[in-house]
Amino acid sequence: VQLQASGGGLVQTGGSLRLSCQASGTDVTISTMGWYRQAPGRQRELVVSTDYADDLRGRFIISRGRTKNTWYLQMNSLKPEDIAVYFCRVRVPWGDFWGQGTQVTVSS
Repeated sequence: VQLQASGGGLVQTGGSLRLSCQASGTDVTISTMGWYRQAPGRQRELVVSTDYADDLRGRFIISRGRTKNTWYLQMNSLKPEDIAVYFCRVRVPWGDFWGQGTQVTVSS
């Protein structure tokens, strides 16, 4: 399974971004997917997933696209502390797979 994450970029504080993650290389409909992030000098952390769709931060929303095995992360009211590389991860019966990450930068 290959994952392609995209949609990162530079946004001002308070702005929004939508990240995309497309999985390929499998005919299986993937049901478990998560968005993670890793800020400089910090451990990778879970942002939100299909298993835990309640966004603890109240600003990030995960959704499934119309195209098979596509997901989105809508990020609103972005803050400088949201600066990180964002990764998508999927779980299939034969293992977990990660995307390459997309950089999100928030200017203050």
